[in-house]
Amino acid sequence: MKNKDYYAILMAGGVGSRFWPVSTQNFPKQFHDMLGTGDTLIQKTFQRLEKLIPKENIFILTNERYNDLVFEQLPGVTKRQVVLEPAMRNTAPCILYASLKIQKENPNAQVIVAPSDHWIEDEQTFSDNVQQAFNFCAEHDALMTLGIQPTFPNTGYGYIEFDKTSAEAIKYVNQFREKPDYETAKDFIDQGNFLWNAGIFMWSIKSVVAAFKNNQPELFKLFETGIPAYNTEFEDDFINENYPKAENISVDYAIMEKSENVFVIAAEFDWNDLGTWGSLYDKLDKDESDNAVVNSRTLTQDASGNMIRTKNDKIVVVDGLKDYIIVDKDDVLLIYPKTKEQDIKKVLQSVKGKFGEQYG
Repeated sequence: MKNKDYYAILMAGGVGSRFWPVSTQNFPKQFHDMLGTGDTLIQKTFQRLEKLIPKENIFILTNERYNDLVFEQLPGVTKRQVVLEPAMRNTAPCILYASLKIQKENPNAQVIVAPSDHWIEDEQTFSDNVQQAFNFCAEHDALMTLGIQPTFPNTGYGYIEFDKTSAEAIKYVNQFREKPDYETAKDFIDQGNFLWNAGIFMWSIKSVVAAFKNNQPELFKLFETGIPAYNTEFEDDFINENYPKAENISVDYAIMEKSENVFVIAAEFDWNDLGTWGSLYDKLDKDESDNAVVNSRTLTQDASGNMIRTKNDKIVVVDGLKDYIIVDKDDVLLIYPKTKEQDIKKVLQSVKGKFGEQYG
């Protein structure tokens, strides 16, 4: 029997613009089968959470434009479980909103907040780490996160600095650090007490609501006035009127960086945030020339280190390209150096500016 007090907030509102042209504003990456496994990223995440959390206690938090996609891809969920944002306001407002809904339903809830677009190989170990965090949160007023052991000096992630004097598996967090430059990232790894911030959080509903109340009084007051309406027929009217008034702020900045009761577990599972074509390339199997291929039939000559993705069974011939992203989708073809993948967001803006919004 799964614990009826266990809840999940599955974050599925992002656009994933660095995965353009597959990921677009109307059909973002979490609703795609990015690795060619047969399941989309949101389906894989839901299945992973369902191993520990009762299915009916998994809330999907997304923008209202993705409402139909959620029900298409997760046909077992009910309207109660889909929490819609009428405007994009970063992670803090939506997490507070969902938390107050859950608290009204079950004040004893223990909650995990998990992004919908991560790839986690060892799902049993993931469940074990989350269970470990839930056990700690049941006994302590704690905000917890899962940190990832760095494997190289990545400049694309934030870092968590923990207390290196502790021998316990659950460490006190000294501070969060913003995305560093390369030399700073190398220094973090050399120090040995830094983890990548994966954006996976666990806490009791009581602790997280208190953290918002103490650290973000204005934001809390805005959503607190809606408590009588939450989980009733009047909820949509309240949210549509008031949600756009919320500050655009991340949960990290809103409460995690400001609180003194933050703890971290160094995750014991393989993890990839699938944030870019390069991270997807790293995750996929490669051919004899180190090309990663999804859905395509390829004929390559003097071509290596490429990320190649098309619609099913398209024949792709590549000659003389090394370390490129080659993505074909409908009326857009992207051929772009992997070394410049962080610039794809800028390319997308240029494409929309020249050819129209429909291409993004």
